[in-house]
Amino acid sequence: MPQTCLVKPYREAEGYLPNIIVLDKEKVKADPYWKKASSVSTGAPIHLIVEVVSTNWQDDYLTKLAEYEKLGVPEYWITDYRGLGGIRFIGSPKVPTVWIYQLRTEADGIEESPEYQQGRAFRKNEALESAVFSHLGLNVTQIIEAGLGN
Repeated sequence: MPQTCLVKPYREAEGYLPNIIVLDKEKVKADPYWKKASSVSTGAPIHLIVEVVSTNWQDDYLTKLAEYEKLGVPEYWITDYRGLGGIRFIGSPKVPTVWIYQLRTEADGIEESPEYQQGRAFRKNEALESAVFSHLGLNVTQIIEAGLGN
């Protein structure tokens, strides 16, 4: 048996294609990848990323959460309108949930690397609270009905 062992998870892609992304149209022009490939390499031009959970829910709840946090994305929504996520995230019985994670700012006393505040779970008729869309007026039930085509 070796004394040390590298753990290197297999990754299919070098980046992510979010379901929804809200960009600052001026800041995005400064990203070196924007003009060439419609890609961003930092969180600076991003206001919000929304991921809609599918059967590979671990990617949204674990992998992308950590990657977007490191990138400095100010707000990240995990929209689990079909209740597919793990019980530790959406409870038992599983219920549709929208998680909103907001990056701590220097005003919060964070000077080191960016870090998300504890995410807030929204369910049923709870109105979403977003720093990016402060007057959104949308609740989880409306998202579920839209997702189900009602």
